[in-house]
Amino acid sequence: MKLNKKTISNILFFGFIIFLFTPFGLGTRAKLTQGITYVKTLLFSPSVEEIDKRLTVDTYDLKFEGIVSANDINLESLRGKVVFINYWATWCPPCIAEMPMIHKLYLDYNEKLVFLFVTTDSKEKVEKFYGKNDYNFPTYNQLSKAPLQLEVSTIPTTFILDKNGKVALSEYGAVNWNSNSIRELLDKLIEE
Repeated sequence: MKLNKKTISNILFFGFIIFLFTPFGLGTRAKLTQGITYVKTLLFSPSVEEIDKRLTVDTYDLKFEGIVSANDINLESLRGKVVFINYWATWCPPCIAEMPMIHKLYLDYNEKLVFLFVTTDSKEKVEKFYGKNDYNFPTYNQLSKAPLQLEVSTIPTTFILDKNGKVALSEYGAVNWNSNSIRELLDKLIEE
């Protein structure tokens, strides 16, 4: 019996689907999702808000508990500084996919602005994840309710606040944080 190309394609496709939904394929599915998200993040950069369209954060009374490489902090104490807030989790493939790009940005800008990496994961999970990936971000658990302008309904979610407490950028989902447009925005915000 000779198989044509269409039959071979169908067999491979269904084999791949079966592989993904078996116990052996579960870890592979997460890695595949992470890989696809990583490629997507390389293709898409976040869109930057023009100054007159920026939302002002109602209250800066937002408390965070430092869990890794960080002390407790209140957003109020960061007025007058550019703030990069990233909500993420160790179990989230899109969050993991954007981390290498955020890490590059962090290495270049951590002395010029404030980075807050916010998670609901335990200190132990975060430390294990960071150790495995050679990261050391200042990481927090959020202790109080966020103002409307900083509410999070999905992860990853990232906000960049200007020195006046306005949301210069809000992005839901994984994107390329190491892009030229983001670096230009950060440089501009730092200079303002």
